[in-house]
Amino acid sequence: MNPDSFDDPHSAAIEQLEQFGLSGYAARTFVALVSLGTGTAKDVSGVSDVPRTRVYDAIEELQELGLVDVQQSSPKEFWAISADTTTRKFEQEMGHRLSTLTTALDELEPAQQSEEQRGVWTVDSQEAVTDRVIEFINEADDEIVYMTVEGLLTDDVIDVLRDASERGVTISLGGVSADVQEQIQEEIPNAELFESLWVWSDTPAGRLMMVDGTQTLVSVLVNGADAAPTDPRSETAIWGAGETNSLVVVLKAIFTWRLGNDKPPE
Repeated sequence: MNPDSFDDPHSAAIEQLEQFGLSGYAARTFVALVSLGTGTAKDVSGVSDVPRTRVYDAIEELQELGLVDVQQSSPKEFWAISADTTTRKFEQEMGHRLSTLTTALDELEPAQQSEEQRGVWTVDSQEAVTDRVIEFINEADDEIVYMTVEGLLTDDVIDVLRDASERGVTISLGGVSADVQEQIQEEIPNAELFESLWVWSDTPAGRLMMVDGTQTLVSVLVNGADAAPTDPRSETAIWGAGETNSLVVVLKAIFTWRLGNDKPPE
């Protein structure tokens, strides 16, 4: 969504209604009715970009969705349901669609996922990399080692790390500033903090991660900190899985050495 559209509620509402599947004319008609309260086809056409002859088609579409009521007068009057009811309708529809999609995808997945992979996989854009990181954290059983720059240590990542810690997973975290370390110690008291392998500010490094010694991920920031998270070139990562996967073997050796050196002498 264009952030500028928040300055124009009409455009923002129309854009989102279209995202939910309404035609352009139906979205414009509904928004016009919301602003009018009630109105005829002439009224709707007068405050929107919908030709009067197309208002009736739009009203028919909106009626099928339960978004407008019609008064059988001459001329006909149209009334839009409230914002709360509209939101609730779309929430219910979205919940139903997500449930159907989840069930369908679960049935399509192979009965047993391959845990050993020979190569590495590429992920582009900060949002996609974060999704993969969260997925790996949620799947962790024993140990998570995570190094990152503070700009990528988002609330969503902290939340799933806290959840992992509460279910007994060991969390080792490095590469963040003192302020962020203090925040993490408050949010995740059991997290172990360790010194980074290098000065992250001098590199384009984004994240290094190892989960249960069998899943690893490495990312770099491509276009700098000012790149939009959705920009495919904002962050690029590679990940691998399996005890003999080459990326896993290399990072496991690095993390084992780093964490071993950080432990106080006995």
